[in-house]
Amino acid sequence: MSDLILHHYPSSPFSEKIRLILGYKQLAWKSVIIPQIMPKPDVVALTGGYRKTPFLQIGADIYCDSALICDVLEHRQPTPTLYPKDQKGLARIVAQWADEKLFWAAMAWNFSPKGAAQMFGGSPDAPVEQWGLKAKVFGDDRAKMRVGMPRVPAPDAAAAYRSYLRRLSDMLESQTFLLGAAPSVADFAAYHPLWFTRTQTSAMAGILDATPAVLAWMDRMAAFGHGTMEKFSAAESIALCARSTPTMAEKEPFMDEHGLALGTPVSITSESFGPEPTEGELIAATRMHYTLRRTDERAGTVHVHFPRVGYILKKAHP
Repeated sequence: MSDLILHHYPSSPFSEKIRLILGYKQLAWKSVIIPQIMPKPDVVALTGGYRKTPFLQIGADIYCDSALICDVLEHRQPTPTLYPKDQKGLARIVAQWADEKLFWAAMAWNFSPKGAAQMFGGSPDAPVEQWGLKAKVFGDDRAKMRVGMPRVPAPDAAAAYRSYLRRLSDMLESQTFLLGAAPSVADFAAYHPLWFTRTQTSAMAGILDATPAVLAWMDRMAAFGHGTMEKFSAAESIALCARSTPTMAEKEPFMDEHGLALGTPVSITSESFGPEPTEGELIAATRMHYTLRRTDERAGTVHVHFPRVGYILKKAHP
């Protein structure tokens, strides 16, 4: 069985979501640390353009977006499950809300001046002269990924974050995890933006004190750990991809919503954050995801997989 290779960086919140799931499922994995900002030549060699963090590599197959990675890990290790039998739909809906609404409200709070000073200057009291340039470089990079996304004013985002924390607390009043006695994908999606507040911008973590039930739940989540990790380099991961054979195209029925036949040159982009396209030959379009075949001079033939929800598929320009 091919190794799981997670391409990530330590402070990435969506990476923490996946690292914790690896721990929950007690999986072994290889760790490739990637840059926080562009350029990312080794990333693009594998993904073809997608540059959000994290992505999962299994041989010559690349899985983009944490929602799809959750499904891949569930298939790899079905127990303990991320999708309890009687709560599959609810778990996915809450996870999608957390990855979008909760995440952006939390990030607006986390990157207030004190949080930014801690992230980029090492201390919430660091003078702006010490961290301002780093913050600007990071901010300019993320601005290119936010094309078309409305910006919520910081005070409104803070109010939303407080409200969302109270709602999570209400869900935890009489049960151990958000949907019951065991965690689901909803817990991991809701945890990672709060983890960023608590561990990466701890100067801003006082907002969590008003919801002790949430703090106790976070402790339970953190206890799952990160599984068994082994360091791996980007060069090693690309070489492994080049000598591997991608999996066969999905045997599930072809679900055509676009009038594009299999074999058509297409591009896939995120519908919101991260507009960089990946181009390739459409070789699968199942109920849950798309698969593109592409070739890279270093990585060889690669199959790149995207979830259907949240992504836009269209014919590539000739």
